[in-house]
Amino acid sequence: MNPHDSLISLLGRGPDPEQLRHVHTIPARQAVHSPWPDWVHPDLVAAYGSLGIHEPFRHQVDAADLAHRGIHTVVATGTASGKSLAYQLPALDAIHRSELRVLAEPGKIHDDGAVTLYLSPTKALAADQLNAIRALQLPTVRAETYDGDTDPAARRWIRDHANFILANPDMLHFGILPNHAWWASFFRRLRYVIVDEAHSYRGVFGSHVANLMRRLRRICAYYGAGRTFPEPVFIAASATASEPDVSFSRLIGAPVTAVSHDCSPHGSTTVAFWEPALTEARGENGAPQRRTAVAETADLLANLVSARIRTIAFIKSRRGAETISSITKRLLDEVDPSLPQRVAAYRSGYLPEERRQVERSLRAGELLGVSSTSALELGIDISGLDAVLVAGWPGTRASLFQQIGRAGRAGQDAVAAFVASDDPLDTYLVNHPEAIFDVSVEATVFDPANPYVLGPHLCAAAAELPLGPAELDLFGSTAESLLDRLVAQGYLRRRPAGWFWTHSQSAAGMVNLRADGGGPVSIVDAETGSLLGTMDSPQTHYQAHTGAVYVHQGDTYVVEDLNEDDHCVMVRRANPDYYTTARDVTQIEVLETQRTMQWGGVTVHFGDVKVTTQVVSFQRKALISNEVLGEEPLDLGARDLFTKAVWFVVDNRSLTGAGLIEAQFPGALHAAEHAAIGLLPLVASSDRWDIGGVSTALHADTGVPTIFVYDGHPGGAGFAERGFDKAKVWLAATRDAIKACECDSGCPSCVQSPKCGNKNNPLDKAAAVTLLDVLLRHATDSPAAATAPAPTPTGSSAGL
Repeated sequence: MNPHDSLISLLGRGPDPEQLRHVHTIPARQAVHSPWPDWVHPDLVAAYGSLGIHEPFRHQVDAADLAHRGIHTVVATGTASGKSLAYQLPALDAIHRSELRVLAEPGKIHDDGAVTLYLSPTKALAADQLNAIRALQLPTVRAETYDGDTDPAARRWIRDHANFILANPDMLHFGILPNHAWWASFFRRLRYVIVDEAHSYRGVFGSHVANLMRRLRRICAYYGAGRTFPEPVFIAASATASEPDVSFSRLIGAPVTAVSHDCSPHGSTTVAFWEPALTEARGENGAPQRRTAVAETADLLANLVSARIRTIAFIKSRRGAETISSITKRLLDEVDPSLPQRVAAYRSGYLPEERRQVERSLRAGELLGVSSTSALELGIDISGLDAVLVAGWPGTRASLFQQIGRAGRAGQDAVAAFVASDDPLDTYLVNHPEAIFDVSVEATVFDPANPYVLGPHLCAAAAELPLGPAELDLFGSTAESLLDRLVAQGYLRRRPAGWFWTHSQSAAGMVNLRADGGGPVSIVDAETGSLLGTMDSPQTHYQAHTGAVYVHQGDTYVVEDLNEDDHCVMVRRANPDYYTTARDVTQIEVLETQRTMQWGGVTVHFGDVKVTTQVVSFQRKALISNEVLGEEPLDLGARDLFTKAVWFVVDNRSLTGAGLIEAQFPGALHAAEHAAIGLLPLVASSDRWDIGGVSTALHADTGVPTIFVYDGHPGGAGFAERGFDKAKVWLAATRDAIKACECDSGCPSCVQSPKCGNKNNPLDKAAAVTLLDVLLRHATDSPAAATAPAPTPTGSSAGL
């Protein structure tokens, strides 16, 4: 490593700062071109030529050829590799030729028309794609967005006349499929379905979208009987991912071919691995505190903006994005009063006009710095950026590569910094860059068979068209038993022809694609009565309880009242020098064991559990130092979660034989549980907030010391099962991360958790390493050793 020859000094801390742990250089890549395919209409070639695209990249041609031949295709290449052209070519060619036939023979009825449905996870990405398609200025292409922001007066015209419709999964679910009869003409002509940023469909959201794709294919088949092509071709654009063909095949329920060789050019990127320094402050149990990733990233962003370097800072949380923006503006105001207005925050929950304004200002170069959640990680076309900051691990290697790939898109060399937060995984990765760059990217994890997801989608499908027995294979092997339960619960009625929706409520309303339970909650300014934004209901006990700090566009509010009955949170403007974190207490009950592995005296299980959680208090913590300023109790109800878990069972003799005494068991188990939760994203495409854990020296269902790690979503999200499959790798990394931490007795970088309900007590760092050694002593690499015993429930399962 020689940072003196790199771009590290742009970060403003000199050429060799103490926070720098490693430097990795992603080399520049040269372009490989191919000629335009013979089947592409000359008008399209001319249109792209007018935009300066005179020859496509090889991967664009390969993917477009597959789709043109009727093969479901996923193109999985890096940021700014031109995936859009790969799916635009076959779709726009089909539309253009169809419209030319209509123009050539006016009055004739054509039964081989062509339209395209484009789906993206965000409205911003769809708006960006709309601009790109309109820039081609093809008069035959009538492209329009169809989402929640679309003027109701324009929706009928779009439905009847647009031939390239850009929507999102939410609008497909609520607005299109339930009203498919209105869309009959569109579905009869639907030639291509484009699924952009397909890697973002993971966890429970991915499970919902997978079932939504099956419902879409079912409706397409209904309207496609007798047409010249059997069903539309699905084309996906994805970040680089492990086995993208397998993931996209599971998403749509059909075989897929992948194109993953990236032939686009890119400037070299210098990636800094950055760990904030320890401060004088002491946290819980006297543990040393690092400077927060938020404060550190704000400093770096201020340095880059003051040097007129266009930068995006990414962070997972909405609150973090707002806080980075606020601190950066305050720092810049001391340097140059004209600079704070050139920094903004960007996140979901903003009103549409606020999001569009930030996007326009960023493209135009009016903004020099943006702090954003992953909402700007996706394929929005923003060229000319010179630097990217990533505050805390974004959850997956694919996301990290997407984010750092934002810089250097115009071909220039760029700098990126991964700023570690106080988290075991961040500590591990900032000191082990090979765990990022020398291994394959994660697989996208989701579970379409999750009964809490599949059940409501079966209801929605039956409401759209009665479900016939021949269609059950589309929804998987568990669909029939789930349908029987839905009949017993009164949602469906069984007839010889199939299953019919008979309930009075809206079937689509039973499904919440992006969250679980309760729907969105409105955030309202108590002084003005204006709507500031929204929040998913499950988040409110943690982020919108009375006394919580809420940040919106740099303005800080304190929650005055959480009204769960009216789905409303009242907030009032304030300027606290702290943030808040909620604490909970959790109990777990084993319902059913599905898979088991035996590691000598250690047993590893995977199965169904019931988790009962109650938020009991919240802490105020200093913005800069993380110092705990105070704690207050909360009176909120308990919530039950029926989900999936992996759990490790070890007998007392194995632990005492390793030198532990029983008094050390609780601290060892608790510390190992915290660290394991932090390291699970190393093997599963999750983040820490997707999962939870419980440890106990004597669990009621096992009778011995047990560690549970569970999915934080009803029915599971696939993360715990991935942990079961990769248990040896996962626990070995957990042990290594604890041993490598430079603290004496445990800190947030190894065994402390920011959301621990027991105030991180007891914790025994050294004993946790011994415990993990015991768990790993006879560990096996392959899940092939796992068995699937007959169901042995110890509790009762939840209904839908």
